[in-house]
Amino acid sequence: MNKIILDTDPGIDDAMAIFTAMAHPKIDLLGLTTTFGNVSVEQATQNALTLVEMAGLDIPVAKGVETPWVKDLNPFPDFVHGADGFGNLNLAAPKTQPITASAAQFIVDQVNANPGEISLVAVGPLGNLAAALQIDPSISAKVKQVVLMGGVIAADGNVSPVAEANILSDPHAADRVMAAPWPVVIVGLDVTHQVVLNNALFAKIAKENAKVGQFMADASKFYIKFYSSIRDIDGCYAHDVSAVAYVVEPDIFGTIEGEVCVATEGVAIGQTIMSRFDIPYPLTFWSGRPKQKACMQVDSKRLIELFETSMTSDYWK
Repeated sequence: MNKIILDTDPGIDDAMAIFTAMAHPKIDLLGLTTTFGNVSVEQATQNALTLVEMAGLDIPVAKGVETPWVKDLNPFPDFVHGADGFGNLNLAAPKTQPITASAAQFIVDQVNANPGEISLVAVGPLGNLAAALQIDPSISAKVKQVVLMGGVIAADGNVSPVAEANILSDPHAADRVMAAPWPVVIVGLDVTHQVVLNNALFAKIAKENAKVGQFMADASKFYIKFYSSIRDIDGCYAHDVSAVAYVVEPDIFGTIEGEVCVATEGVAIGQTIMSRFDIPYPLTFWSGRPKQKACMQVDSKRLIELFETSMTSDYWK
């Protein structure tokens, strides 16, 4: 069983990842921690609570950081996820409340209570993880792994020629996470742009999952409309669910290793830059940093099957 904390900014694709983590038989979802990103942290927290209620579960939700560590807050991408994060479905407010502990404190407490067992799966900006390191740097030796949907190594960015949205939203926090002595796996645009989820799949989910399937199909329409308008695809990308998939089936992906820095200023701000040479650079940016992994290949068929199976399994009946 894989214990995970899912750090999230729901978000339509976040909902896909959250439901997959809830349903997968090899995942024990300890909690959701929220951050700004696709929406404000207040909306993200409300959305996380809504998803937990929709699933009929009792999973703790901890509210996290409201703004980036250093840089100014970017406008929220309502053209991608809608103003409410769920494609402007305007759902009723949740009845439950987040726990009193902050997201960072929840992460610290859970990791210390379960040393060596927890995968931190981050599918939004990385401020909560950076804040957790500030509270207790020792957690870097107690986390099983950090799996993040963010960054891009060799492909194009999606918010600049070189930057991915989650990393650009808080590059200073991302650089802190990359530099920490814990194992990081980057599940970025190099692979997520190879996996397309289409309308037929969401129609099947709506038909076979009476609990959350219709919501997922309705929300995905907004997301798919956006991607179909800017890319030559009939569907949307499996961004956040790819990070969850790595936890349970890492052999779906092919990886490379190297030290990673994140550009925190200038025209390349938000770029994830991996060193893959065995000779020392004349620059000191990568000095003393651990080697991290980045996913570069993906078996898209297996990943889509994992998502489909999780969303249509008997778990939802």
